[in-house]
Amino acid sequence: MFENELQTRCAICGTGVLLGLVFVVAHLPLVLLIVPIAVFFLGLIADPEETHAVWYGILNTLGIFDFSALTDAERANYTQKKHYFWFGEVGMAAVLAGVFTFPLGCWFAGRADISLAFICAAILFLPLFVFLPKLIQRAMKADTNAVIDLFGKNEQVRRVFWSFFVVMAALVLTRVVDPVTVQQILGVLTSAGI
Repeated sequence: MFENELQTRCAICGTGVLLGLVFVVAHLPLVLLIVPIAVFFLGLIADPEETHAVWYGILNTLGIFDFSALTDAERANYTQKKHYFWFGEVGMAAVLAGVFTFPLGCWFAGRADISLAFICAAILFLPLFVFLPKLIQRAMKADTNAVIDLFGKNEQVRRVFWSFFVVMAALVLTRVVDPVTVQQILGVLTSAGI
């Protein structure tokens, strides 16, 4: 991890430029250039300590975050930046789950309807999103209790999981049930205040 602010900013901006070049060379849709442009601008405007907190969240998801390497001043500083740490955890968990579900979704798309392929890939995404980081941390023998003591439990994972679960349940429901019944069910749910 870079301790020099200029090096950190240059590394993040360089990552954005490199990612943009990969997207252009791979002839991906131009709308995807939003991601490298966002990474580039984050390198320009983000506070390096916030970037470090995100980085530590990514490392924690992979089970390689060494909590004991932080000084007391760093612990106090990063405790104030919990949301950035949690963002790194959630983002890396989504990347890990997407590594497996995206190829599966493409494989299903060649053999089934696109909406069915998306639903099947999303159903696989949910357990991978939640349990794959935990399996990696257990395999790496990471000290997850010390990290939870410092940063607290990541409530964002639960929110992302349940919102994604509700959307997938709605997609499955619309795929299986006729549209009139779906509208009646949504009417009951919205009138009940859920």
